[in-house]
Amino acid sequence: MNTARPRPDSAQLSDVATRVLTGIAGAGSTVRPDQMAAASALAVEGRRALVVQATGWGKSAVYWIAARALRESGAGLTLVVSPLLALMRNQVEAAERAGLRAASINSSNFGEWDDIQRALAADEIDVLLTSPERLANPRFESDVLPWLIPRLGLLVIDEAHCISSWGHDFRPDYRRITSLVLHRPDLPVLATTATANSRVTDDVAEQLGTDTLVLRGTLARDSLHLSVLPRMDLVNAYAWVDQFLPKLPGSGIVYAATVRTSAELAAYLQSRGHNVAAYHGQLTSEEREDLEDQLKRNALKTVVATSALGMGYDKPDLGFVVHVGSPGSPVDYYQQVGRAGRALDTAQVVLIPTPADEEIWRYFASASIPIETEAHAVLHHLAETGQPSSSQLLAAATGIRDGRLDLLLKVLAVEGAVRKTTAGWESTGAPWEFDRERYKSLALARNDEAALMRAYARSTRCLDGVLRQALDDPSIADCGRCSVCVRGLPLDLGSAPSREYSESALAFMRSVDNVLKPRALWAPNMPWKGKISETLRCDEGRALAYGNDPVWPEAIEFTTIGDDPAPDWILTAVVAVLTRWKSEWSARPTVVVPAPSSRQPKLIRSIAEGIASVGKLPVREALAITDGANAQDQSAKARAALQASRLSILPGVDLTGEVVLLVDDTWKTGWTATVAGALLREHGAQAVLPLVVHQQP
Repeated sequence: MNTARPRPDSAQLSDVATRVLTGIAGAGSTVRPDQMAAASALAVEGRRALVVQATGWGKSAVYWIAARALRESGAGLTLVVSPLLALMRNQVEAAERAGLRAASINSSNFGEWDDIQRALAADEIDVLLTSPERLANPRFESDVLPWLIPRLGLLVIDEAHCISSWGHDFRPDYRRITSLVLHRPDLPVLATTATANSRVTDDVAEQLGTDTLVLRGTLARDSLHLSVLPRMDLVNAYAWVDQFLPKLPGSGIVYAATVRTSAELAAYLQSRGHNVAAYHGQLTSEEREDLEDQLKRNALKTVVATSALGMGYDKPDLGFVVHVGSPGSPVDYYQQVGRAGRALDTAQVVLIPTPADEEIWRYFASASIPIETEAHAVLHHLAETGQPSSSQLLAAATGIRDGRLDLLLKVLAVEGAVRKTTAGWESTGAPWEFDRERYKSLALARNDEAALMRAYARSTRCLDGVLRQALDDPSIADCGRCSVCVRGLPLDLGSAPSREYSESALAFMRSVDNVLKPRALWAPNMPWKGKISETLRCDEGRALAYGNDPVWPEAIEFTTIGDDPAPDWILTAVVAVLTRWKSEWSARPTVVVPAPSSRQPKLIRSIAEGIASVGKLPVREALAITDGANAQDQSAKARAALQASRLSILPGVDLTGEVVLLVDDTWKTGWTATVAGALLREHGAQAVLPLVVHQQP
């Protein structure tokens, strides 16, 4: 360590600790021994520390004490890397209460960046907060980091389990922090988390260095009363929340596994008179901040949130957390339920397992692990073109779905194979090899985590003990509070909703339409190139059922088994979809065109004829298909090329001025409708409206 850098002594640190805690928690507050040990290691000894402690223990107090002590001794500013905007907002406020001048650079305050950078250059900021994604921003990386790193007196890595690919919430951009540590081997570094098992703890400590002080305490939270309900589908899960939400104390969070479920459940609860709102990553920063504030003020009973509301959200009196669907690991679950009961004697935590859990676990587990062929496809395309490509162009060229592609690019960037510039993604030219053994081990670890969550949902022993054991907490005595220990649910909560609530939820969910978004770019090796022009593009479409939909399970079965004409109830259901959809049509359909199919022509034809009969429209055979490979299990890129080669317009077809309702059985990648729509538009159609029975995820 560089002993020439300014540091306080123990007496100075103790004085600072008293002043900081008074500002944060009020007069008479006392510092914990481990808090002082960590702050001393950082500020007095110039070492690195990893603090693994339960939510509410006071990990942030450690870095405010160390930051202020170092600053008062003449050291540079503190850089805090935080994963979420909610966490940054809370930390800026906390830093100011601790007597520190704080600012944040993030995606929501772009207009303030220049002023903040001028304040940094003038040494007018004590603490700068930013996100790991901001470290990867080309402008930030080139314009800020080169002069910022030498000025740092302390680096704080909050939610440090994100550094480890063994952690439940690994983020590739977090690995860039390691390069900051390597640039400054003399830099004191504090890493904190409330959710790390032994494997993650060891991995993070190893990345920080051999001299790292590791302080790990018990993760027991006496205020949390854990309950698990019998597994139920989404219809009944929605109904349960509707029926029993009023019985839950205070305000809280209802977690949903996907953005879709978050929005739909919130809309249902609103329709039933509950004061709730949806919260997810697709909202703007301003919208999320407003909802966080409303929940904090108890202006909302609950927000129905994805994991976007988790780490960093600080509401000490949060009265309950309900999960509709199980997270993929006990570590992830513990992190989310840890939001509740920080300043309460009792907080209720309820898990509702659903049949969709296994599929969602598989998706999120595989999403964090690159597929070798996809990685090489990206690298090959970038090397072949020799110029930067946008994510949109890469998706079209490789056929990789947007979400997977985004994560893959981040992994490749961290591993030095690609870099992001203001013009797009480009190859670095550095050699890259797929670490097969590491990713195999990671896949096995994810399977083990899912198995632990499965065991928790079915546990016949203390739920709190199961969670703490999964986190390698040495204290695993029975809690005496959970639904297993007390052999029942609290607050007269039921283990299932009543029939009237289930029927209401089903009726609502059957009124929610699944929107089909048209594609914007052509894939390679197709007759059309580049952007899909407005003159060839389909309009938005609709699907009756989505995924493993509990709302229309019979409809999904019809699209996967046999080829029978559609029964009356399917026709009634799709006509209801059309009735709701018609207010958004660019123009009313004038003709119904069945999509050609080598798999289910009878089903598709019968639906087209049924709709035509109700709407008094003609049915036109306009499209033909040639026999070929089954496209169902192929990649999006392969399906695009296949459908372009298989689909054609029948001789003599003229659709001039027609508005086409294009009927098909399924929608997976959207390429069938995209190609068919372009052909129909080329032959005169004014618009093409796709309608399918089942949208596959």
